[in-house]
Amino acid sequence: MARSWHDREFAELGVRELYAITALRERVFVVEQQCAYLDADGVDPQCRHLWAEDETRAIHAYCRLVPAGVKFAEVSIGRVITAPEARGTGLGKELMRRALAAVGAVPVRIGAQAHLERFYGELGFGRASAPYDEDGIPHIEMLRGV
Repeated sequence: MARSWHDREFAELGVRELYAITALRERVFVVEQQCAYLDADGVDPQCRHLWAEDETRAIHAYCRLVPAGVKFAEVSIGRVITAPEARGTGLGKELMRRALAAVGAVPVRIGAQAHLERFYGELGFGRASAPYDEDGIPHIEMLRGV
């Protein structure tokens, strides 16, 4: 499957792109994970948005690149999603590698779902907090130095 990659500031997102990103985030975080939470948290306008889409323009992977000082003192990568139909293809790791390359050689802190600790560990992140609950899902902070 051919994929194209996009990296845009919030103000550069078209209506179709913003709708597709929101739809995927709701599909995974709200419906699949059965988690009622406020996805429109006010952070998106400050972020860059990175995603992969196929030739039909369906989004299969997405994350937001959060500047230092917005969520954490360090740069952060959040709302990391691989669409269910694209899981197990390596797309999630490719997304994270591209995200890390996009933010550059700086420390990166994430709030990761605890069951993904090994996945992020393989990308150079280490546990940086005790487990905590976020919207009913166990999370941990993880840090990747330079």
